Amino acid sequence: MTSAFRGIVRQLCPRCREGAIFRASLWRGYLAMHEKCPVCGLKYDREPGYFIGAMYVSYLVSILPTLAIVLVLWRWTGWPFDTVMLGAFVCYLPLVPAVTRWARVIWIYVDQHFDPEPTR
Repeated sequence: MTSAFRGIVRQLCPRCREGAIFRASLWRGYLAMHEKCPVCGLKYDREPGYFIGAMYVSYLVSILPTLAIVLVLWRWTGWPFDTVMLGAFVCYLPLVPAVTRWARVIWIYVDQHFDPEPTR
């Protein structure tokens, strides 16, 4: 069986670690998720508002890269702080789709760890 870390990296089901969570790659289907795992049947979106927790994960994942961008821009450009913040925002925008997907995967793994859905 694949480790949890490898399952997260490969974006696989947290229960069986074989079925894909997303239907397509990031570039062809930004958030096109399977409703259930194609292998074991684990339901990914368990209730309305389920992925609100993924927003918190996304925030945590975004802090370090954004801080690094801010510090690099501030150090190298000499721009005023408000301009640096705007520049960091623009630089970080292309990463948002990938971070959103990873946040969903991490959230599904955390939720499955603490509140596993029973096997059918």
